[in-house]
Amino acid sequence: MVSPLVVKGLVARGPDAPPEVLDLALPAVGPDDVRVRVQAAGVCHSDLSMLNGTIKPSFPVLLGHEAAGVVVEVGDAVTGLEAGARVVLNWAPPCRQCWFCLNAEPWLCRRAEGVVSRPRGALPDGTPLHVALGTGAFAEQTVVARDGVVPLPNGVPIEVGALMGCAALTGVGAVRNTAAVRPGQSVAVFGLGGIGLSAVAGARLAGASPIIAVDISEAKAEHARRMGATAFLPYEEKIGRAIRTLTDGRGVDHAFECVGKSATIEAAWSATRRGGRCTVVGVGSRADEIRLSAMEIFHYSRTLTSSVFGSSDPQRDIPVLAGLVRAGVLDLGPLISHRTDLDGVDAAFDRMRAGEGLRTVVHPNGPPTA
Repeated sequence: MVSPLVVKGLVARGPDAPPEVLDLALPAVGPDDVRVRVQAAGVCHSDLSMLNGTIKPSFPVLLGHEAAGVVVEVGDAVTGLEAGARVVLNWAPPCRQCWFCLNAEPWLCRRAEGVVSRPRGALPDGTPLHVALGTGAFAEQTVVARDGVVPLPNGVPIEVGALMGCAALTGVGAVRNTAAVRPGQSVAVFGLGGIGLSAVAGARLAGASPIIAVDISEAKAEHARRMGATAFLPYEEKIGRAIRTLTDGRGVDHAFECVGKSATIEAAWSATRRGGRCTVVGVGSRADEIRLSAMEIFHYSRTLTSSVFGSSDPQRDIPVLAGLVRAGVLDLGPLISHRTDLDGVDAAFDRMRAGEGLRTVVHPNGPPTA
C-alpha cells in the first residue's frame, strides 16, 4: 500500500478559530484528477467569510481557492494536460449538462450552486478534511478534478494567473459580461478590494467615463486611479449626492457594489440614475436586509441585479484575460499589495477586516520563478 502524500496547508477547525498550518494527507490521484503544486494563491474575502459565518463550510476546512500552479501528476484518463503545465485553479467548473449550462449560464450551474466545501483528504490522525470551494488552495499541493484547472498561457506571470482565478474574473466579468458597460457610460465602483479594483479595470477596458471609485479608505485612491478610475470619493452617508455632482445631477449609468453589505448596496442604488443599473458583486450575509420602497422601484426604473462570479466561464474567459494581459492593456500586478507564506494568511485576514491593503498573494512553496 502506497502511503499518502503529506503536505502543509492552512486549516480552519471551526468558525472564528485562528487557522493553523498543519500536515495534510492528500488523496490519491484518481483517473480524472490532477495534482497541482500551488505557486501562488490570492487571499479572497470569501476565505474570510468562511471564518466569520457569512458562508458556512464544513469543518475542518482547508482554505483558499484563487490560485495558480504547476501540474505534478495527472490521472490515467486525463487528456490534453501533462505534468509541468501551468494552470489556474477553477473553483466553479460547470457540469455542461444542467439547464443553466445548456442555456449559456454556466456560472449558475446546478453542480456548483451552494457548494462551499467538499470532502477531500484527511488530517494525519485520520480526521476527514474538507476543501474550500472544492479547491483548498492554501496548501503546498492540492488534488482537483481535470475540469478544475484551466491552462495558463505563457507570458502571464503566475501571480497574475492566480488573480484570474477569482478577483479578475469576477470584477472584470461584472462589467463586461453582466452589465455590458458601453463606451462613454458612467460607472461607480463601491469597495476597492481585489474585486472592486478589477471592476475599475474592467470599466476602463469598456471605455467608461467617468469612472468613480468609492471606498472608506482614502489610501486606496491612488490604487484606484492606477487601475483606471477618473475620480475617487471617500465613502460617506450622502455619497449619492457627491456622485450626482460628477454626472450632471443624474447619477451613474452603472453602479457596482463590491462589498456585500446592505448599506453600500442602498448607497450604490441611490447613486444610480433613473433607468440605470446597479449590480451587486459582493457576497453578503443572509440576515443583512436592504430596504427599498415600492414607489422608488417604480419611479426610478432602475435595475438591481447581482453578478455571480462575473457571469464568467473560466474556460472561455481566462484565455481572454490572458490575452489582454499579454497585449499590455490589462495590468493586474497593481492589485497585489502583500506577499506571504502560509503563516502570514491570518495577518492578511486582519488587514481585510480593517479595510487595509489590496490583494495578498500566498506562496506556499516559496516565491515562484515564473
